[in-house]
Amino acid sequence: MNNSSVVGLNPLTPGSRAALSPLGMGTSKSVKLSFSSKTPGKKMDRFIPTRSAMDVEAANFSLTKENDSGETTGSGSPSKEEYQKMLAASLSVDASSRILAFKQKAPAPPEGYDNNLKSLYTENAGPSVCKKQFRHIPQTQERILDAPDLVDDYYLNLLDWSCQNMIAVALGRTVYLWNATSGNVEELCSCPNEGDYISSVAWGADGTYLAVGTSDAKVQIWDASRNKQVRELCGHTNRISCVAWNGTILSSGSRDSAICNWDVRKRRDEACVATLTVHEQEVCGLKWSHCGQQLASGGNDNNLCIFDASFRMIHKINAHQAAVKALAWCPFQSNLLATGGGTADRCIKFWNTHTGAMLSSIDTGSQVCSLQWNRHEREILSSHGYSKNQLCLWKYPSMVKVGEMTGHQGRVLHMATSPDGSSVVSAGADETLRFWKCFGEPAVAKDEKVASLSAGVPSHSALGGLRSIR
Repeated sequence: MNNSSVVGLNPLTPGSRAALSPLGMGTSKSVKLSFSSKTPGKKMDRFIPTRSAMDVEAANFSLTKENDSGETTGSGSPSKEEYQKMLAASLSVDASSRILAFKQKAPAPPEGYDNNLKSLYTENAGPSVCKKQFRHIPQTQERILDAPDLVDDYYLNLLDWSCQNMIAVALGRTVYLWNATSGNVEELCSCPNEGDYISSVAWGADGTYLAVGTSDAKVQIWDASRNKQVRELCGHTNRISCVAWNGTILSSGSRDSAICNWDVRKRRDEACVATLTVHEQEVCGLKWSHCGQQLASGGNDNNLCIFDASFRMIHKINAHQAAVKALAWCPFQSNLLATGGGTADRCIKFWNTHTGAMLSSIDTGSQVCSLQWNRHEREILSSHGYSKNQLCLWKYPSMVKVGEMTGHQGRVLHMATSPDGSSVVSAGADETLRFWKCFGEPAVAKDEKVASLSAGVPSHSALGGLRSIR
């Protein structure tokens, strides 16, 4: 007999063994069913059928009918099937009855009952994991400020946001400071000569000192709390396109293709501790890593250079097909650097700066002007030029686009992140500053915000009706 032989189910009686008996084989051989656990030394719970809810004869009939149908497939006639249906109906046989019936819900324990074996069922249970909620990403800006005379030049760096919530922006020949908490605006400094302009700005780590680069090849250091210039550093021969701080070291990149590194503690004639001449054209991107152990520079010669803290070049990489201005060090991985290329390249590339290996690359479809990492999530924000002039939020490392924000009428040249890491300000060639709540608030900030609202304290986002930096 083949594997489709008919099997009968013998009802169990107390103390009897469970066995399957093949019918019509003329043998008394039985197969024992073992209910022991497959895992040695580990007890398992069993579901025990409720006999009061079972129809044993109907169950036996259903089992034999299923096995018989395997042998008689194609042999039954429609009249015979109709006869079987009528016979089943006359004998009150329910074809849909369950073979094994279980109680739907365990009976409730008596009130006040405490199970002594409760720990046996819960000791191996892992910690409950809360399902992560999807964060809403606003597609429109929170606020727009006019920024007249903002220079439309891809190679400059004219915007920065300090840890004291002060935004520095260069408009033509003047640097303005905008207090994001109070909404107050003040003029910090201005170029004295007609035709000169501010070409770069960068805040120090403490938010007190601002480095200012000018088109007449000077690097100035201003004390923002006193509105006073404290240093002027001369060593370049052309405009200062980018500046970057690392403690007491201030690095500056210029159109003369040199990178000067200044120790601001030393006197003027000894301040320049290292001059790096590894680029062949204008240096337009300069960033120190968060740990201060590596310096990244990008130039109009399409080269990316990595230096260590002693200003020794570790890597010189030529992988982009256009100027490398957008540089961003990852906040959660010290040796991960993101770079963006210009119009002819359009790519965001990720690098392991210890080995110099490129980890991934994605074509964004437009000029990459600036990059900012999200400090709370594994995300990176990019700003672009023609044709959409948009900001794109990407999930890292999959680089799936999770948001796209439009509003600027010109290319989005600069970006800076707020001190709490929740908001980003962008400066565009359309002479506007736009604020985006794209990164979300950290968990601590959310708790504080709820407490302040319950206490009736107004939030910092409810600023006055300021519409222009000037």
